[in-house]
Amino acid sequence: MSDDLRFAKVSAIAALSAQSTRLRVVSENLANATSVAETSGGDPYARKTVSFKQELDRATGVTVVRVASIGRDESPFKIQHDPGHPAADANGNVKMPNVNPLVEVSDMREAHRSYEANLQVVRQVREMTNDLIELLRAR
Repeated sequence: MSDDLRFAKVSAIAALSAQSTRLRVVSENLANATSVAETSGGDPYARKTVSFKQELDRATGVTVVRVASIGRDESPFKIQHDPGHPAADANGNVKMPNVNPLVEVSDMREAHRSYEANLQVVRQVREMTNDLIELLRAR
């Protein structure tokens, strides 16, 4: 396999891993979009965020993308007035998660597209490598 093909494959595989993590975090956010605190006045589920970084793959010398961190969205929680709710505070307000399902679905679509594009790169590298092997055999 040529160096260019190997570098493309290493880069695409790293990106697949990063996007897979991103999809997992988005799934967690969607699953917990209505998860409130178990105690009165407590904090509900806080939306998670994923940050990426460029990193040098020492084995190949290729710069790849990796997950830098999984953080917590610091935006304020939504407040919903529901005095009968077990998680309501003294004023009858319940803190709701700061998860916006529309944002999460949009993020999921973007991560999915990126994942698919990188998967296609891996497939193309495999196909080109097989073609190269067949050409060498034909000599």
